[in-house]
Amino acid sequence: MTIMKLLSRFFDRNKDAGILIMRIGVGLAFASTYGLFKIQGGPVLWEQIGTAMNYLGIGFGHLMWGFIAMASEFFGGIFLILGLFTRTTAFFMAFTMFMASFHHLKALDPWHVAFHPMELFSVFVALIFLGAGKYSVDRVITNLRNKNSIAVTNNASYSNN
Repeated sequence: MTIMKLLSRFFDRNKDAGILIMRIGVGLAFASTYGLFKIQGGPVLWEQIGTAMNYLGIGFGHLMWGFIAMASEFFGGIFLILGLFTRTTAFFMAFTMFMASFHHLKALDPWHVAFHPMELFSVFVALIFLGAGKYSVDRVITNLRNKNSIAVTNNASYSNN
């Protein structure tokens, strides 16, 4: 067997490890840098960030929208690392990156600045499709639910006898 076939087989068998590595890398960046920066900025920064909703014609609740952006970045980063509520978290983070992209494009920022949130947007959309993978709290919860539903079904069939 050639080295390329061996590598291909290895990577095919370990896709969930790749998803874990992506979740940890992106999650750490968001929790420790982007989200933490916004927490430290407090309500003044949150309100400023929330004004991006004006681009969608939403001219109210800027503080609330900024708080949601901060929470999606900080807590979303932590949830990504854990693989907890991954698809929902990725949705909120994708929306935040969509708004950040829109803001940078409207501000006529250089392309390398505007493209960074676009790249992250694509990562979060991919996570919406992929889910957290095998190495996640989401998987543990799913397994427990499935185990409990089987137990409930089995108990119901015994009580009918």
